[in-house]
Formats: sequence, C-alpha cells, structure tokens
Amino acid sequence: MPHFTHLEYADRIARTRASMDEQGLDGMLLFAPESHYWLTGYDTFGFVFFQCMVVPRHGEPVLLTRSADLRQAKHTSILSDIRIWVDGAGVNPANDLKALLKDMGLYKRKRLGVEFDTQGLTAHNWRMVESVLKRPELIDASKLIPLLRLVKSPAEIAFARKAGELSDHALDAAIEMTHAGAHEGAILAAMQGEIFARGGDYAGNEFIIGSGEGALLCRYFSGRRRLDPNDQLTLEWSGAWRRYHAPMMNTLIVGSPRPEHERMREATREALLACEAALKPGNAMGDVFNEHVRILDKYGYRQERLNACGYSVGARFNPCWMDSQMFFEGAETRIEENMTFFLHMILMDSETGAAQCLGRTSLVTASGCESLSRSTLDLITT
Repeated sequence: MPHFTHLEYADRIARTRASMDEQGLDGMLLFAPESHYWLTGYDTFGFVFFQCMVVPRHGEPVLLTRSADLRQAKHTSILSDIRIWVDGAGVNPANDLKALLKDMGLYKRKRLGVEFDTQGLTAHNWRMVESVLKRPELIDASKLIPLLRLVKSPAEIAFARKAGELSDHALDAAIEMTHAGAHEGAILAAMQGEIFARGGDYAGNEFIIGSGEGALLCRYFSGRRRLDPNDQLTLEWSGAWRRYHAPMMNTLIVGSPRPEHERMREATREALLACEAALKPGNAMGDVFNEHVRILDKYGYRQERLNACGYSVGARFNPCWMDSQMFFEGAETRIEENMTFFLHMILMDSETGAAQCLGRTSLVTASGCESLSRSTLDLITT
C-alpha cells in the first residue's frame, strides 16, 4: 500500500541519518505525522493519541503506537517493527518508550533529537515523556525532517501536479454552483465531492468559504448562508492526492462587480505574477514577500493586505495543510528547484466591505516557477 517505492523510502531514511550525523544525534524521536508518512508511508490520524517513531542512526525505524493502529501501520507503511503500548487507567506510554529506547541501545549517554513543533506531541504527552526519560540528552530537532521534505522527488512532484488538477476541478464545480440563492453548503459539497470522485483525499484543513461580510475572513467558520443577487464569495481550498496539497484561493462575484472589486483584482493579479517571477532558485522567501508588499502598497492597500503571502506545501495532516516555511518580511529560507509553494494575495477592506483574494500553487523550476493550475487569474463573475 505505500505510495512510494522502497528505494525512495530508503533514500529518505539515509538522508535523515546523514542529517542526524551532522547534528551529532544518536537517534530521533519522531512525533509529527508528516515525518512518519514521508519516512515510511505510515498514514493515520492516530497521532491524536500518543505514538512515537524512533529512528536510530544505525538500524531500522521502530514505531510505538496503540493496538488500533497496528494494522494501519502494516497496511500503509514499510515498517517491520511495530511495538504496542496498552491502553489502561493510569498508563503512561512514556514508560514503554523508555523500555524501547533501552532495547535499541538508545538510552544511556545518548543524544536524541525530538520533534517538539508538531500537533503530534501535545504538552500533556511531552510532560509524560520528560518525567520518564532521564538519561538521554534530548535535543530540539523539530526542523530536521521538515527541511529535508522541502525539495520534492519526481514522484512527489507527480502527486503535487495531481493535487493541482483536483484543485482546478474543484473550482470548476464551485463556479457552476455559484449563483444568486445558492447555498454555501451546496458549493462546498460540490467542491469536495469533485475531489473525492476523482480519487482525492480530505485536505489537511477545512475548505474556507465565506460570502457577504464573511468573504473578508480567511478562516473557516461554522454556519452557512445563501448568496444574495449581488454578493462576493471567498474560497480557499486544496486538492489532496496521497496527502500532497496544491491550494488555491479566489473571490468570486455574484451579479455585477463593484469598482473596488475590479481594482482589488487588478492589484492581486499583478502582485501574484510579481511574486511568482521572484519565486526562483537562489532567492530567499523574504524576497518574494517584498514583491507582495511592493505591488499592493503601490495600489494603496497597505492596511488591507496581510503580513504574509504564502508558504511551502507538500504532504500534510490535520489540522493544517501549511508547512512552517512562510513568505513574510525577512524570511531567510532559500528557494530551490523542485520545491512547491502556495502564494496568496489577500485584500480585505473593512470600510467598503469588499474582498478580493487570489492564490495558486507553483513548482520551482531551474529557471523560475511553473503554476500547477490551469485556471484563470481574471475576475470571475457568475
């Protein structure tokens, strides 16, 4: 069932060990579901409970998880060594982790990297681990695997392209369903249904939808409404193929666009193209953000724009499809060939009540970037 070849997983494990060696680590305690998935194919939402993948500098990775995920791990991953901690009143699975580390020779006088910056390790679970693991030296290595994941392999790029196709199909479905009187829930159903029907997955977070005043929000919120004869509809969504994402964003107009809508679209389109022109190997992510600022501020939208304009994307799990590398002022991450990024130009004017948002995902090439979307950048009216 794993989505990549054993050779590709072996290469990822080798690269992880090389990075561990550079940092003087004897092992890694992986809690991030993205790390589990990228390294071995292990695919589950069981990370909401305590689980840890131990990667030694020498030897095979070992997974410590609950019985509910035993078959999940066997079905989805290349893992051959899966240990189970048993649910029960007062049980501390960190004791099982300690026993596992001793069994692997990774306890006494060892330096272990730990993934702290992840939804897979709650503060509660970390306190359990911290109270039990006394002998190893525990080092924050949260960035180790995320940095390795930035540059995509040819197989990963194929998945990103497929996710981009799904995003385009979802937009097609949204446009068809968007008209006066349409229910936001029906639009969401059409978008998500199109992705499912074409073999895609749930995305790493909810699709964002908001009309009327809600079009000025860039987060999902509960409660749906029907569209007015003259309305605006902000959507942010992503096709997901084997957990790989290619997000898009757009604000559609029902009826006739207002002059402010047309000017905001002109600004967001110009800004997106300028940012994409800067999205090339050797530039820093901060250089791309500077183009976002230059264009939108030129149009007089300093107060209406955001302080970030996108982020790296790849294989992600709930609660969010965003990677940690973002486009903002001073962002130092260097752009390389075969990275994938989502750029969004978001304008929200509380005084006029108008919104215009535009975004799509691109693949960095040797000379620049390639959009993974075929959809128009023009203002869409229905």
